[in-house]
Amino acid sequence: MERLIEGYRRFREETWPQQRARYEALAVAGQSPETMVIACSDSRVDPAAIFAAGPGELFVVRNVANLVPPYMPDAAFHGTSAALEFAVRVLKVKRVVVMGHAQCGGIRALLEGAPPEAKDFVAGWMQIAAPARERVLRCDPAERQEQCEHEAIRITLQNLMTFPWVAQAVAEGRLTLHGTHFGVATGRLLQMDSSGGFVVV
Repeated sequence: MERLIEGYRRFREETWPQQRARYEALAVAGQSPETMVIACSDSRVDPAAIFAAGPGELFVVRNVANLVPPYMPDAAFHGTSAALEFAVRVLKVKRVVVMGHAQCGGIRALLEGAPPEAKDFVAGWMQIAAPARERVLRCDPAERQEQCEHEAIRITLQNLMTFPWVAQAVAEGRLTLHGTHFGVATGRLLQMDSSGGFVVV
């Protein structure tokens, strides 16, 4: 905790004076980000850092392997779906960016099985992307991890369109959906093109 407190002190001494006016304006006017990012919880993949975004610019939800489940309004707890609903229906973001990344531990758990210590929730959560695993089993083993990461992004984009108010906003041109993949070791960002392939930005 001491390291975090030291970081906060640096924030107050260095960042806060420079960004104070922006924070105060956001406090008065509220947030109005134009972009929602659905990213992985992985500590190496920070959307604000990667997109050089300041306070109030991104509405971010992070979970294991940047997945969105299909639309399923029931009595269960749906944190990711709730964040999506708030972003699209209340904040009226203009775009949703799904950002996967290299060396994703969730995708590794999907391909190889979750570690024994992570079977209460991780194993079940990764079943959202089960079709991705099936699709890449025919790939060269050396390419399987990255191909599965790409497939999981495609699945999340497909699942987003099962939400009726997402599909409607897309159809009316008020919302666009985007897939991206970040290379942890290379710092390169790939973007999904109209054919479903990934190209370097």
